[in-house]
Amino acid sequence: MMRERENQEFAERVIDINRVTRVVKGGKRLRFRTLVIIGNQKNQVGFGIGKASDVSQSIGKAIEKARRNLQTVTLTAEGTLPYPVEGKFKKARVLVKPAPPGTGVIAGGAIRVALELAGVKNVVSKALGSGDKVSNTVATIQALSSVIDPKLLRARRGKEVEKAVSKKTGSPSVAQPVPQAPKRKIATKKTTGKG
Repeated sequence: MMRERENQEFAERVIDINRVTRVVKGGKRLRFRTLVIIGNQKNQVGFGIGKASDVSQSIGKAIEKARRNLQTVTLTAEGTLPYPVEGKFKKARVLVKPAPPGTGVIAGGAIRVALELAGVKNVVSKALGSGDKVSNTVATIQALSSVIDPKLLRARRGKEVEKAVSKKTGSPSVAQPVPQAPKRKIATKKTTGKG
């Protein structure tokens, strides 16, 4: 069941409502478990799971948890990801790949909702492994939050290369090499061929 609730800042969508019964001494206790995804459709997305004896209370709890678990997603100017990513949670694996402009969001179920609420406009994804909505949601948001800005990646790699070069040469940095002492001639004894 999908239900959408609008808020001033974040769009909220109820992905799943399950009835959960627990057997106690007096009989069975019925509760509801709700999965909600929220996002501002720019670059923030989060999910929450709420449990309560009433559906509206469980939705409220899930929304509060989702607000506390917001993740920031790095997107390109075309509204896609800079490179393919994969998220894993339990048995669920979700592969998310960037797509050219005009492709749209090619995904299904909870993965599609998470991508749309994060503000991704052109992307191709595939659920590998589990079909569970909760696991796929967690794996998708994990994959989206693991994306690092390519500029930061290049800067990090540049620093790592600089450190590696400075370790090999023994100099503090590549730009300022340490001056070396002039070489001295070492006198060696000549050996005769007798032996």
